[in-house]
This record gives sequence, C-alpha cells and structure tokens, in this order.
Amino acid sequence: MKRKNQTSGFAICIDNSEYPASLELHKIYRVLADEDAEQDGDIRVIDESGEDYLYPADYFMMVELPREVQRVLLQAS
Repeated sequence: MKRKNQTSGFAICIDNSEYPASLELHKIYRVLADEDAEQDGDIRVIDESGEDYLYPADYFMMVELPREVQRVLLQAS
C-alpha cells in the first residue's frame, strides 16, 4: 500500500512572478502528491490550464481546509 504524501491537498499561491499566465496570486490550488518533485523542491499543482504541472514549492503555502470546503473545491474541479 502506498503511503499518502503529506503535500496532497491544497495550497495558496504566494508568488506567481515567473508564471503570471498560469498562476493567480492568492488563489487556492489543488496539489497532487509527487514524491520525486518534492525531492527537487517542486510541487505538482493543477493550474489555470486545468492540467497538473510542476512549480517551485516556495511559490505556494500549504493550507489545511475544513472537509466541507475540500469537498466543494474537489467537486468544482
């Protein structure tokens, strides 16, 4: 059984300086687990294109959201 990665969940974009077309500052993004990316200092995020891409982890701040909020955000995606 694969262990769930700590970075699965949601994060707020705190820096979009190099990716203004792909990331909106202060927006909540869904984060997908990617252990290889984490080891390289990156994070896998579903961005404005609706696809998942790697970005520098320091462009985001992980957030813990109430279950109901998570459910609503997951249904919207």
